[in-house]
Amino acid sequence: MSWIANARMYAVDPAAAAAWRELFGWLAAASGVELKVIDHAYPSPLSELWVRPDLGCGFMCGLPFTHAMPKPQPVAAPVPLNAALSGRPLYQTRLVVRAESDYQTLEDTFGGRLGYTVAESHSGYNALRHHLLPFWRTRGTNLYRESIGPLVTPRRVIEAVLAGAIDVGPLDGYALELMLRHQPDLAGRIRVVASTEAAPIPFLIASPQCPPAVVEALRSALLSFGDDAQCAGLRDRLCLLGFAPVRVVDYDVIAAWEAEAEAAGYMQPG
Repeated sequence: MSWIANARMYAVDPAAAAAWRELFGWLAAASGVELKVIDHAYPSPLSELWVRPDLGCGFMCGLPFTHAMPKPQPVAAPVPLNAALSGRPLYQTRLVVRAESDYQTLEDTFGGRLGYTVAESHSGYNALRHHLLPFWRTRGTNLYRESIGPLVTPRRVIEAVLAGAIDVGPLDGYALELMLRHQPDLAGRIRVVASTEAAPIPFLIASPQCPPAVVEALRSALLSFGDDAQCAGLRDRLCLLGFAPVRVVDYDVIAAWEAEAEAAGYMQPG
């Protein structure tokens, strides 16, 4: 049987998408699992991908994973080249502004327009809200005059920042690293004014219906990716050290951040 593969969350531009297709080709050969790479681009909802019974390998954010029933099967988690803690499958949300703006700190952006991706996103919503929660508690009122969204993807957040539609927006730190790797001119157009606490990164999942032997073959191959000398160039293009096992319990922190904000009555970042 053929299983589908998709890297929508981190196929942030054509060059990155091509690298992920190459990765899935390598994975199929290394694991012996037949994988068919499919497109599932915006505006198609990621939730439709996550419930496909033939999903063999696709990225899922930790926040929807904590809510999913039945749970998909974890395969492996990427370890970014510049992870928040070296060698760990962690990431941060970067809060970015236009490079030519006068904003030097996140607090400088208060009173302006804040963008967000979608309520089901950790990096673009939950981590953002968690980071803003202490400021919101101190002020006792909204921090921004407008919260603009859902912008859905990191690409659309950057476009909104550059167009002046928002003053500051959240970007998945690993997605941003990939964009800067393949679009180096972007570094001169945006500026990071704050970063959230580190959290466990989105990981590759398989459907609950995928046979355990298939999942284990995929996992075993991915865990060897970081040591494969022939994949050095591919690791560079994907800004990866390799992949690590998924510790499901680590994602409890994401649910805890969500619960804390909602218990405080801070329902939407802004």
